[in-house]
Amino acid sequence: METDCSIRPTTAAETAAPAPLPSGTRLLHIGPHKTGTTSIQGALFAAKDAMAGHGVAFPAHSRHPMEAALAVCARPGMMGDTPPTEGHWQRLLDAVRATRKHTSVISSEFFADAPDDETIARIVDDLGRDRVHVLVTLRPLAKIMPSQWQQYVQNGLRMGYEDWLDHMLRKAPYEKPNPSFWRRHRHDRLVERWTRVVGAENVTVVVVDDRERGGLMRTFESLLGLPDGLLVEVPDTANRSLTLAETEMLRKLNMEFRGNGLPDELYSKLVRNGAVMHMKNTCRPAPDDARIITPTWALEAAAGIGGEMAGRIAAMGVRILGDPALLSAVPPSASTEPEPARIDPEVAAHALYGALAVAAEAPARPAARTVHQTPSRELVRVLGHRVLKRLKRT
Repeated sequence: METDCSIRPTTAAETAAPAPLPSGTRLLHIGPHKTGTTSIQGALFAAKDAMAGHGVAFPAHSRHPMEAALAVCARPGMMGDTPPTEGHWQRLLDAVRATRKHTSVISSEFFADAPDDETIARIVDDLGRDRVHVLVTLRPLAKIMPSQWQQYVQNGLRMGYEDWLDHMLRKAPYEKPNPSFWRRHRHDRLVERWTRVVGAENVTVVVVDDRERGGLMRTFESLLGLPDGLLVEVPDTANRSLTLAETEMLRKLNMEFRGNGLPDELYSKLVRNGAVMHMKNTCRPAPDDARIITPTWALEAAAGIGGEMAGRIAAMGVRILGDPALLSAVPPSASTEPEPARIDPEVAAHALYGALAVAAEAPARPAARTVHQTPSRELVRVLGHRVLKRLKRT
């Protein structure tokens, strides 16, 4: 991947608060993932009543209309979950149309997964092409990669971090094991796809600066014509990232899960929505927990790609808010070897309890054969299928 560092410097006008979009605009925030989406969605949903008093609607019925975005992009959703349907998209459209002439904001990082121009055109046309303005939020790849890796592990990935980086950065065509990564995070191509459909004048790119706490909130307030300070971050433990130890524990569990041939639906119910969710809600990471460390070679490769992407985006004529140079900066690497990822017994206990609590809602009947009569691998598979059947009935 070649590097092009010809980045247009940010002008004074672009560093100032942007002017509000025209009244009646439908602001479509497409992410991508790990660029502050969870934070801004939580803030928008919490302030929906207050925003209505300023002529701005948040039409989604939940913080994140994930199913609607997945449906229109023909994406299957998380491993083992019930696939979203066209009805999810139509319900969101009904809510958007009910806002009539008011300004509205729709936010889902899964819009970044739109596979082609035809899908993007359908999304824009359904929302009202003459009213849609697309907002893309960007962060440096070096900050996205560890967070995205642990998210993939939460969806069943079994590959370790450095091996995963090797596949994403060194092994062309960079599609295994997660082809969605570069569709989302080759940001220049993402912006280009949406610009082809809506036009450069209807696209705004925001480079998020993590040093400015609340900066993304202020940008949304300015674009929507809201008072300063109306959007406030809402703590959401269910969406926090996992620590290195937690991620490694889950990754090892994924290996056992796949090795025993258990169904994806069981993973969704017992692991992701049972063990992992309970662990996130009850365990607060300690300051000295081992971090996910990105090696120097990967930091430098990510910065090179970031510089190339920033240069290409600048040449597209879209509005850029923030400093594009952040995308090509090489962050300092860890000066010491990463500490071993040791899981706290209390954290492991919370994870186990979460799985047991879900399973206990529909206990299975005793097996026809005794444990001593059944090979261990077969026993795990049979019990897994039986628990899944009980969960489906409930």
